This record gives sequence, C-alpha cells and structure tokens, in this order.
Amino acid sequence: MSGSKERGPKETGTKEASAKEKAAAIAGEDPLPTLDFTTFVLSLSHSALMHLGEAPHPEAEHVEKDLPLARQTIDLLGLLEEKTKGNLTGDEERLLTQVLYDLRLRYVELSKTGGGGPVAKGKDPKSS
Repeated sequence: MSGSKERGPKETGTKEASAKEKAAAIAGEDPLPTLDFTTFVLSLSHSALMHLGEAPHPEAEHVEKDLPLARQTIDLLGLLEEKTKGNLTGDEERLLTQVLYDLRLRYVELSKTGGGGPVAKGKDPKSS
C-alpha cells in the first residue's frame, strides 16, 4: 500500500481557484466574474447595446453605431433562446426573454430612424 493520500477533485479545484484569486489580488487585478449563463447573456447584451450606439465601447471615448452587427448579436441571443428552451431555470429564461425584448425594441426604433451602417457618435466631424 502506498502512503500517499490522493485528493478528491473538489478539494483540488477549490485550492486552485483560491490560489488564482489570491494571485490576482496580489497583482492588483480584479478577478474575472464567474462564467455562467447569466454572465454570458449579459455580455452578449452589452455587445448588442454597443452596436446599437446605446453604450460606449470599453476602449473608445465615443459611441459607435453598427446596426448589422447589432442585429447579428440579437439573432445570436434568439438562437440561444430557441436552442435552450426547456433547459433553463426560471430566472435564466426571464432574463433572456427580457433582454431579447429590450434589444429587439431598440433595434426596430433605430431602424425606423434610418440608422444603418457604422456611424461614430460623440466626435466632432470637423476634428477628423
């Protein structure tokens, strides 16, 4: 018999996660948010809002509008809704339904005003 003791997967995983969080804290970095369905949906939602010109790009000082990219992201969320039907918790289903409703409404409103391709907002056109 061997004198070594094996660790279970939970014990090892917990220690590794804790070590990563400590290393991030020491380095002055914020730990990444937990990756789950809600975080994924909210990330896609924020991407769509950026393309709709409703949220600033994280690396730019101005807001850019690109309706074709917004539509693609909204369609991706719709596909996600279709493919996960019956497999989500009540909260996840409500979140996805509400996000899609809001984004589709914003997209239709912007489409009616004639906003089409990429447009930068918040910059002075004379300064370009």
